[in-house]
Amino acid sequence: MPDRKAFPLRVDPALWAAVERAAACDLRSVNAEVECLLREALKSRGIKLEPPQAVKRGRPPKVD
Repeated sequence: MPDRKAFPLRVDPALWAAVERAAACDLRSVNAEVECLLREALKSRGIKLEPPQAVKRGRPPKVD
């Protein structure tokens, strides 16, 4: 899994509740929703980002 930056975030309770509702509608965690919203906001400002790296899931390949 790629390294992630962890940091504390102070958010107005009403804003946090709205993000929780949006995350629930999109079937995402609040963390994933915040990341998605940040990416959308940067894209709308014309800031280019590398696409997120997909997390590999499932069983590792069998080694003989």
